[in-house]
Amino acid sequence: MNVDALLSHRFPKVEYTYNERDASLYALSVGFGHDPLNLRQLQYVYGSPLKTAASMALVMANPGFWQKEDWTGIDWVRCLLGEQRIQLHRPLPAAGTVVSQLRVTGVTDKGADVGALLLSERQLTDASSGELLATLSMVTVCRGDGGFGGVQSSVPRPAYPPSRAPDAICELPTLPQNALLFDLHGIVNPVHSWPPAALEAGHPRPFLHGICTLGFVHHALACALTDYDGDRIQDLSARFNKVVYPGETLVTDIWTDGPMVL
Repeated sequence: MNVDALLSHRFPKVEYTYNERDASLYALSVGFGHDPLNLRQLQYVYGSPLKTAASMALVMANPGFWQKEDWTGIDWVRCLLGEQRIQLHRPLPAAGTVVSQLRVTGVTDKGADVGALLLSERQLTDASSGELLATLSMVTVCRGDGGFGGVQSSVPRPAYPPSRAPDAICELPTLPQNALLFDLHGIVNPVHSWPPAALEAGHPRPFLHGICTLGFVHHALACALTDYDGDRIQDLSARFNKVVYPGETLVTDIWTDGPMVL
């Protein structure tokens, strides 16, 4: 891992133009429309006007799987998404052009047994007005790159749910081809689509993208708490402990504590 290069690298700006078809495709890839008779779901797929799922910001103007580039020195085959946060500053339009620019904000050495944590952030802005739409931050676990002698600083621990039963539960099925569908947004890592790559990374078969899983979680919260008014969910973060295999059902347990949801 080339730590100095990662911290000093100036990533190019990425521009992304999308239309209602793209917004519909994204909604389908995170489970909207699994009940084709639910009109509240269909407003994200076939609405007039169309609503754009807020979690689509995760794939907009995304730099892609840049950790695979040679200059990073990262053992990309062993990389996993550890944490992801999305802060929505205003609803996403159904079509438009947006811009973002990635920056690496830190690299933490957790030792050779755990790996290194790569912290990054990007802000998504409207290309025409310059308005800030969303702030996206993530922690990538580079399992093959720890032990280089860097600072072993800590990452804030997530909030844990209470011991009582959840206030709501939402179950959403994923499709066997869900990772392939999500690849169409340009977030292509072979471990999510190519069986030999998944085996090389230590998994029996391709698994779902972390940000696709987070999109399903956003969908579940919108369903259970807001009657599919997903724009009311303005700050969402997750820590990923296990992989999800396409075709499995995601069960989201939900605890409410005032304005906070766990």
